[in-house]
Amino acid sequence: MKRADVTHNSANLILGIGLGLTLGIFVTTSTSHDWVWPYPLILSISRIAALVGTYFALVGMVMVSRIAWIEKAVGHDRLILWHRKLGPYSLFLIGFHVLLVSLGYAGNDGSRVGGELWKFTWTYDWMLAATVGFIFFVVAGLTSYKKVRKKMSYETWWTVHLYTYLGISLSFMHQIRTGPMFLTHAIYRYYWYGLYAIVGFIVLYWRFVIPVFRFYRHQLRIEKIVDEGANMVSIVMTGRQLDRMKAWGGQFFAWRFLTPGHIWVSHPYSLSATPTSTEFRITVKNLGDGSGSVRHLQPGTRVFFEGPYGIFTAKTVTRGLGHVVLIGGGVGVAPLVALLDDFDDAVDIDLLFRVSNEDEIILNRDLEALARRRGARVHYLVGSRKSHPMTAKDIMHYVPDFRYCDVYVCGPTPLVEAVRDATIACGIPKERFHTEVFEFHAS
Repeated sequence: MKRADVTHNSANLILGIGLGLTLGIFVTTSTSHDWVWPYPLILSISRIAALVGTYFALVGMVMVSRIAWIEKAVGHDRLILWHRKLGPYSLFLIGFHVLLVSLGYAGNDGSRVGGELWKFTWTYDWMLAATVGFIFFVVAGLTSYKKVRKKMSYETWWTVHLYTYLGISLSFMHQIRTGPMFLTHAIYRYYWYGLYAIVGFIVLYWRFVIPVFRFYRHQLRIEKIVDEGANMVSIVMTGRQLDRMKAWGGQFFAWRFLTPGHIWVSHPYSLSATPTSTEFRITVKNLGDGSGSVRHLQPGTRVFFEGPYGIFTAKTVTRGLGHVVLIGGGVGVAPLVALLDDFDDAVDIDLLFRVSNEDEIILNRDLEALARRRGARVHYLVGSRKSHPMTAKDIMHYVPDFRYCDVYVCGPTPLVEAVRDATIACGIPKERFHTEVFEFHAS
């Protein structure tokens, strides 16, 4: 069984046990009166929704906490996908809790729902903080939907997404001080304390302690900025003992440049050259947000970073197959350049570089040099999507035995999806399709 499958199964088991324990809190503390229709039952359902919704929110935080061994086994993209799928359930359940608990209390008191909501918001312990937390949670949730996210700059989305942490934290005390299952059962209180404490430790350790340690250990600074044309620049950074991070070509880091205008937001950029013990390089395209101002960064600027992340590496290649196809679109070719040199010398390599016009061809000098040294073939696909639709037929024009290859693709979502469809049409198993999608990553 593959390491990813073992990790996935272990995670499912742990999460299932945690969910069972969380549901057990209510089931073992409820009485027959709690299941009487209508209002006691409504309140019971509201409390179950609150417990499960909160549990899902905590699990979602763990998924994006950057735990190294999980990231290496499962992959960052898959964790983000799971996080995005789980998030709406958490938001809806907590929203149902707010609605149902207001309805239940209003029914018991014979008052209006709005009046009851106002009453317990201002009179119950920690309810005002929980209300503010719920608002933060809703805002973070709404801005995570793809249509909304597309209309926001990365910096705005990233900042708003941080409200999730604050929202979950603000809701904690009202659960302990008003939840019947916690008021009279110390062991369940300690379980809930422990759940929050474990998640808090994981986030603090992986998102703060380790990055701070590495920041001081490796002393990463900008060495130079190289204009690559086509609104793209490469940032060359130097530091100490960078090989100890065991970064591979194709992986990415979350970078934070310690200078005004950049210090508060981290950006995910892939390595665009094979990492060495003293040097990292990334290539950044101006997308109209903070990415456009990186060309003005000054040499000597210190760099705070988290990573490396992702399993878009040569280590995931199918052993014994012997042929790899790399497909990049625009700046998506950057991690492929870094990845190219990591494959075994016996591996046959074709690289398809898809761009709209010749001005978008970047890193071609590095690419050509690597290709000559490795005996790889580089195919420049210049033109519109109609000219190069990236169908199975289109790709097989350049790589006739495409169906027998491992496929690595990096670039905009439409390109990735087109290549995915091509692999399906050719019967290529999903474990031989490797991708890194250039989209917002969760904070």
